Amino acid sequence: MSSPELLLSNQLCFLVHRLDREISTRYRPLLGELGLTYPQYLAMLALWEHGELTVGELCGLLYLDTGTVSPLLKRLESGGLVVRQRRPDDERSVTITLSEAGKELEQKAARVPGAMASCLLADAGEYHSLKATLSALIARLESSSCARE
Repeated sequence: MSSPELLLSNQLCFLVHRLDREISTRYRPLLGELGLTYPQYLAMLALWEHGELTVGELCGLLYLDTGTVSPLLKRLESGGLVVRQRRPDDERSVTITLSEAGKELEQKAARVPGAMASCLLADAGEYHSLKATLSALIARLESSSCARE
């Protein structure tokens, strides 16, 4: 029998993995009504917040590489939600803006965070507490010299 530190149920990474799967399962029907996948939803959130972003800026905000973000943006553009345009001052840079349909989708999406919060958390206090704990953990990991490639 394994020692307690090696039990699957005692691994924080496994708990985070399970949580990710549970949250994704809850998001799927809400985002399906909007015609979005979860990564597309994250991109739209960033665009609703910032209005206009370069592909590089969006990659930075989402912590994703261009190989992941470019096809995602292509699907959003073919769905009529965003417009991609090369910058005249720098042909290597592509700017993403919301189309009218993308702007209109924001109103429909406004109910998603509340629906998810009510599904996941008891109240606003629990939300703020969990957000603070997760933000602190991320900051600690980002500034840590623990094993990292």
